[in-house]
Amino acid sequence: MAQADADEHGGGSSSRLTSDEKRELAELRREKRRLEVETEILKRPAAYFAQENILPK
Repeated sequence: MAQADADEHGGGSSSRLTSDEKRELAELRREKRRLEVETEILKRPAAYFAQENILPK
């Protein structure tokens, strides 16, 4: 319980990120955003091809 309170309220210097961790976090956030964009782009053709397979010709 005390650990959860310490984590929630800043916990001191042990909760601060190093410059390497900040760089990695920024890189991971960029990668996450790129993957989200790719997923949105790929949803359109996936929906199109799924619909084509469902509708009778």
